[in-house]
Amino acid sequence: MDINKRKAVQRRKRHRRVRARIEGTPERPRLCVYRSNKQIYAQVIDDWGRQTLASASSLSPELKGEAAAGGNLQGAARVGELIGRKCLEKGITTVVFDRGGYRYQGRVKALAEAARKQFQDAGAAGF
Repeated sequence: MDINKRKAVQRRKRHRRVRARIEGTPERPRLCVYRSNKQIYAQVIDDWGRQTLASASSLSPELKGEAAAGGNLQGAARVGELIGRKCLEKGITTVVFDRGGYRYQGRVKALAEAARKQFQDAGAAGF
């Protein structure tokens, strides 16, 4: 098994362990992050109702034309701001953060902190 496949398998195992403890409810949905080499994606998911409440990515039309790409910290922060704004527009004030099996550093941390700042600026509880 090559190194890239092994890393992907290990990340999926970590994500399953995290998902065994974390669950999104209608009152406190789950903010899930997925990152690839070039893009970053975030979804707010209600696991009980099995639906996606809000989503944002570095490919979102709202972020088109901006200089920051999805593969860097600035792009991840932009996606975090966008997902925070979308949550607040839909009345979602608290979420539980699901890092998707990734370490809480780099782009994942930038996205989370930008979303958290959007919640705090609006006076919401955040995560």
